[in-house]
Amino acid sequence: MNLPSVAQPSLPPDLNEAMEFIRNVPIFSDIDVEQLAKIVRVGVRKKYKKGSIILLEEESGAALFVILSGKVKIVRTDDDGREVILSILSENDFFGEMSILDGLARSASVVAITKTELFMIHRRDFLTLMEDVPSVAIALLKELTMRLRKADSQIKSLSLKDAAGRVANVVLQLADDIGTIRKGRVEIDELPLQQDLANMAGTSRETISRVIHMFIKKGHLDLQGNKLIINDYEKFKGLYL
Repeated sequence: MNLPSVAQPSLPPDLNEAMEFIRNVPIFSDIDVEQLAKIVRVGVRKKYKKGSIILLEEESGAALFVILSGKVKIVRTDDDGREVILSILSENDFFGEMSILDGLARSASVVAITKTELFMIHRRDFLTLMEDVPSVAIALLKELTMRLRKADSQIKSLSLKDAAGRVANVVLQLADDIGTIRKGRVEIDELPLQQDLANMAGTSRETISRVIHMFIKKGHLDLQGNKLIINDYEKFKGLYL
């Protein structure tokens, strides 16, 4: 159901601002104002500088994090210290849900790739919320299913596709995660560094540069400063997905 947009007079301005934001996060869209106010009161806002490590793989997990502003990367590191980027998340996304549900250690690290502000909800409060509002649990399951499908697609790309297919898969993943669509074109602002793109595609920086310029030459992509544009999203997706 749609929550009223009327400000709650019992909440201080900073908490009311948090309520306005949190109610736009998909997993919280069906929470009534009273429950939402409880979550906002017990939650904590934290700010991180670009490059800050927010969570470390294998550390214990005790909170869910919602991104208020900025972007983060979800990464794993192999035995040789090489980084593999699993996904990039931005405003309205959340992370930390696996450890919230099973109580086990974090499965990946999280690093801020821009200046980032997060809203943190402790595990006990989130579990109580899921018991009180079943729609939150259902929405979380839908999100987990979607992320599993994305992971399956990424594994398929890394194992079966050539360099062009891998890079195209990363571009499409970024389009879905942080892109803005306008009349069939998708704009990806603040394109990640080439090394980050290489870590996502399981290839080298040189390959990323070569393939992206090949896509530009073919008319599939445009690069304007740090903004990458997919000229025809559906056509590009049909060719390389």
